[in-house]
Amino acid sequence: MATDFSTAPFQKIQIQREDTTFDAYVVGKENAPGIVVLQEWWGVDYEIKNHAIHISQLGGGYRALIPDLYRGKVALDVAEAQHLMEGLDWQGAVKDIQASVKWLKSNGSPKVGVTGYCMGGALSIASGVLVPEVDAVVAFYGTPSSELADPSKAKAPIQAHFGEHDSFVGFSDVTAAKSLEEKLKSSGIPYEVHIYPGCSHAFMNTSP
Repeated sequence: MATDFSTAPFQKIQIQREDTTFDAYVVGKENAPGIVVLQEWWGVDYEIKNHAIHISQLGGGYRALIPDLYRGKVALDVAEAQHLMEGLDWQGAVKDIQASVKWLKSNGSPKVGVTGYCMGGALSIASGVLVPEVDAVVAFYGTPSSELADPSKAKAPIQAHFGEHDSFVGFSDVTAAKSLEEKLKSSGIPYEVHIYPGCSHAFMNTSP
């Protein structure tokens, strides 16, 4: 497939699921272990692409894939981001993740993990519960609603990272992190929950 140089160093692809297709962005070594990288509530912006490039270069190299869960929309302010996230079909997003994992596995990645930030963190944990093809999850500052997924039923190992001063109550604050830890404890799968002193929400981002 021809590379779209406007998205370099990413290869823009289309992935089919059921009766719909969506765009995704791939970077990294072919046939390397795969990582599906899930966006914050902003959409597929500079930050998430930066994360994917960094992940693809870790260790011996990975193949990172960002599914465009918002179908091309990117928020420019908090109100727009909240509107986009509230309008997201979360069950559909989980199906996008499953299709992304399957694409990586059918294109040379022997194992595939899922990572995500904020909204993507919540979805990555949900994928560890709902997507049997997922081999591991690393989530940053986000937990799924009980309607979406129950972490006590996780099937893949989960590592989760939170900031001590995160103020998103019930989603990514310390109480949410500790609640997640209790649920993961009862799941029987390997898990780690880390809470970082002095850190707020979105501490992995490079821009202010």
